[in-house]
Amino acid sequence: MLGYDWPRFHAAVNDLPAALLFVTVLFDLGAWLSKRESLKAAALWTLWAGVIGGWVAVLAGLEAEDAIAHGEAIHELMETHETLALTTMGIFTVVLVWKLFRRARLTAPEEAGLRLLGVAGLVTVMWTGVIGGKLVFEHAAGVPTEMMKAEIENRAAGHHHEVGEAEEHEHPDSGKAHQH
Repeated sequence: MLGYDWPRFHAAVNDLPAALLFVTVLFDLGAWLSKRESLKAAALWTLWAGVIGGWVAVLAGLEAEDAIAHGEAIHELMETHETLALTTMGIFTVVLVWKLFRRARLTAPEEAGLRLLGVAGLVTVMWTGVIGGKLVFEHAAGVPTEMMKAEIENRAAGHHHEVGEAEEHEHPDSGKAHQH
């Protein structure tokens, strides 16, 4: 599949829909506050793209779940991540379908309800990302065990900088070179 396995494909396609859904909510809130039709249209178009892309990411994630080696900690996080992703996509899909079904005839209470649902969806998309980040950055989900072992050995061996190279790698907050 374009040189990707499912975990890599999921990683490649999950950020853009999340960003689009985030921007959808911002456009919708901006349209509500400013009464600008252009922002309302932008909200609908980004919602369309975010929902389509989000479902692609969810389907890729479901396939990736079965393709990576994992223990109980990763499995529990994956289940939470999956539940949140499905909840997020359910929320935004309902918002999209309702807006398409009602077209431009939304009542003020409907618009307020959909806006509230969008904000709830924004919370779940961010929570989904936090759990996804934990999977990758704290548990190395998707990294083959052989690669992890090799990297652990590589890090244990350390490395040394050439003279003058340490200044190029100073930590921005401390002004000191990073530690090995």
